[in-house]
Amino acid sequence: MQFEGNILKMRTELATPVKYTLPVGENLIEMNDLIGKEISMYFTGQINCISCGKQTKTSFGQGFCYNCLQTAPEASESVLRPELSKAHFGIARDMEWAEKHDLINHIVYLAVSSEVKVGVTRIHQIPTRWIDQGATMAIKLATTPNRHIAGIIEVFLKKHFTDKTNWRAMLKNEIIENIDLVSEKEKVIQLLPKELRKYIEADNSTTQINYPIQIYPNQLKSVGFDKTSKIEGILTGIKGQYLIFQDDSVLNVRKYSGYFIQIKSQS
Repeated sequence: MQFEGNILKMRTELATPVKYTLPVGENLIEMNDLIGKEISMYFTGQINCISCGKQTKTSFGQGFCYNCLQTAPEASESVLRPELSKAHFGIARDMEWAEKHDLINHIVYLAVSSEVKVGVTRIHQIPTRWIDQGATMAIKLATTPNRHIAGIIEVFLKKHFTDKTNWRAMLKNEIIENIDLVSEKEKVIQLLPKELRKYIEADNSTTQINYPIQIYPNQLKSVGFDKTSKIEGILTGIKGQYLIFQDDSVLNVRKYSGYFIQIKSQS
């Protein structure tokens, strides 16, 4: 098997285990089929912005050229900090984009990737967001009518939960044990002020997520195309947006969105 093209973050499908597909140019590679096989990925030196498509010497914010980082709606500050969204006031880099991405229902959630974390995502990004973070289980906390309110709830809960994923612990499967997310959700309800409790999600079901991993790494070694043009080895697992290799090296695929890659594997 051999393909080449600009890569994007892996597409996912909730299954047992999660199904991963890597876009490479016009091709889609079924990554689960490559686990246990040796693969080789070669970076040609070409980077294209995932927003405008122009060639860029340096990638910013997981795939943007500098101009798009400053102007593209999908690179606005509210993507990382939902509470900063002003779309409900009619203020945005692109209101047409904001109407489809900010002024829609958002989910505030609790997820377990290593410890319990709080997060926000658009309603259609469930369970994709949880998978991308390498969560092993998750529960919906609240449903809000826009991104700003979801961000306000998240900011309030940051006092009690982390909002970051410990990617090293997540990849080594160092997960806090005996967590009851329904009980954690009940604690959240008591923590929230009355005006925010009206957004609490009635659905208390938890989603369990399993990943296609043969062996969890012991000593992590992060590798990337900014330091080396070629990454190769036997693929032993995938979790979050990371490829895990037999030598304990790990590659964050999402970080290199827009990179032009040649990928080969044994048949």
